[in-house]
Amino acid sequence: MLPKNDQGIVQTLRPPIKAPVFPSTPTEFINVMAHYHRAEIARMAGWRDRIDRTTNWAITVVAAMLSVSLSTPTAHHGVLIFAMVLVLLLLVIEARRYRFFDVYRNRVRRMERNYFAQIFAPEEGTTDEWIQKLGEDLRRPLFLTSTSQALTRRLRRNYCWMFLILLLAWIIKTTFIRMQENAVEAHLVTSLGEWVENASVGPIPGWAVIVALTIFYGWILYATLRKPMGEGELAFGNVHV
Repeated sequence: MLPKNDQGIVQTLRPPIKAPVFPSTPTEFINVMAHYHRAEIARMAGWRDRIDRTTNWAITVVAAMLSVSLSTPTAHHGVLIFAMVLVLLLLVIEARRYRFFDVYRNRVRRMERNYFAQIFAPEEGTTDEWIQKLGEDLRRPLFLTSTSQALTRRLRRNYCWMFLILLLAWIIKTTFIRMQENAVEAHLVTSLGEWVENASVGPIPGWAVIVALTIFYGWILYATLRKPMGEGELAFGNVHV
């Protein structure tokens, strides 16, 4: 039977709210570290899965647009330009996801370097400063990688090859004359003027399309080859996604 107050309203039994209990023994601290490490691994893996999913979308877009554009001589090369725009959009989305992933990855690696590694293979010079930095990061989480650096890392890993494939396909496509009515008469471009005319997209002249693609791929080349930031694990070539 639930208790009632003076007005006959049933009172809900609520457990008393207590202050959080902090670990007071080494065993309790080890349990906290193990559970927290597992939680950060799960968050990191979740964002890693999102990164892989975006990459899969980009690969699917490239494959689909190549099939549409190169399947017949009458297909317009603008399909490949549209594919470049879509892949760029997916690159920006993936760079944002990578910045979140990098936050949780940094926490996991900080624990593994300074705590778990010391258990398996102790080294001199390791201090307790890492636990203070970890606490500050939990109180005030900040991105550790800029958007431009995230774009560079994703370009180097996957997207530079996708953009290169699209560029080669576009060059191949525009070096053939599009014959909308009779595809059998399509032939190789024999002059620069013919190629420029072939590169037009609707009312946009061919020279404007070529200039725009040159600037775009110049930026892709610069973003891919610029000097990476960070050292050790954060430098390109070491273990990171």
